[in-house]
Formats: sequence, structure tokens, C-alpha cells
Amino acid sequence: MGLKDWPAAGFPGTAVNPRTLQVEVVDQEACAAALSCSTDPADAVFVLLAEGRTAEAAELAAQARIADPGSFRLQVLDADILGATRRTDRAVELLRRLTADVAGTPREAVLHQVQGHVHFGAGQYAAAVQSFTRALNQRVANGSDAGSIYSSTVALQRASDCAETAAP
Repeated sequence: MGLKDWPAAGFPGTAVNPRTLQVEVVDQEACAAALSCSTDPADAVFVLLAEGRTAEAAELAAQARIADPGSFRLQVLDADILGATRRTDRAVELLRRLTADVAGTPREAVLHQVQGHVHFGAGQYAAAVQSFTRALNQRVANGSDAGSIYSSTVALQRASDCAETAAP
């Protein structure tokens, strides 16, 4: 799968690696340009995570939450940070709490997608398949954009392949 086939990650210059399911910066110039125009600290946290700078992302997220403690996006990024630091149980618990608050809205699909990524990163492929399936089904039912549906489809296929390979 060529770089052009990688699912967009939701910020200019970033994409989801279809093998690792990790967000990566794939166009440094586009990413830097978009970041320089952004006033949302969540964008900087997202890019730091995409660059693998998890400790810096966690620090910036903590600072940003002081200014905006109810930010949905920052809370989702907190789950990403917890997953990246191998605190899977805490990440999943945070996502479940958030899901209760947004059940029945398009945001619920986002949370299932992130939960799938957390499970996948921890090698919990069967759980990742369940989460990605929920995300995909909800995105289709909600009429989400093609990019979101494609991202869920690619993630579900990769998790399914890994679950199949890992099965005894």
C-alpha cells in the first residue's frame, strides 16, 4: 500500500500507517504550515504524538486542559497518550466514560476508533476488531465522510488480519 493510500489522520501532513495503525507525519512542510496557523493546542498535541514525542505531548495536553478542562478533543488525546505509554486499561476506561457522555452521536464512532487503536497497540487484536467494527458501523450509519469510513475499514482489516494470525 503506497503512501497515497494511507488513511488521512485528520490534520494536514499526517496519515495513518496501515501496517502499524499509528499516526505519522508524512509531509513535514504541510504539517508545519498548518500547525503555524493553528491556535488550538490540541493540534500541537496531536502532531507531537504523530512524531512519537509522547512525553512532550502529555505535558502540553496537561497544560491545555487547565485552560479548557472540558475539551472533548483533549480528553480523546489523553486516551491516545495513555495508550502510547502502555496504560491500556486506563485509556480504555477513559474512553468508556467519554462514550457514555456522547452515546448516539457521531463522536461515539470516534471513541470506538480510538479504542480500537489503543487495543491494537497493546496487541489485543480481537478487542481492536470489535472496536473498529463498532466505529465502522456507526460511521456508515451516520453518513460520515468517506475518509473516516476508509480509515475504519483499513484499521478493521489490519486488526482482523492480526487477530487471525495470532489465533491458535
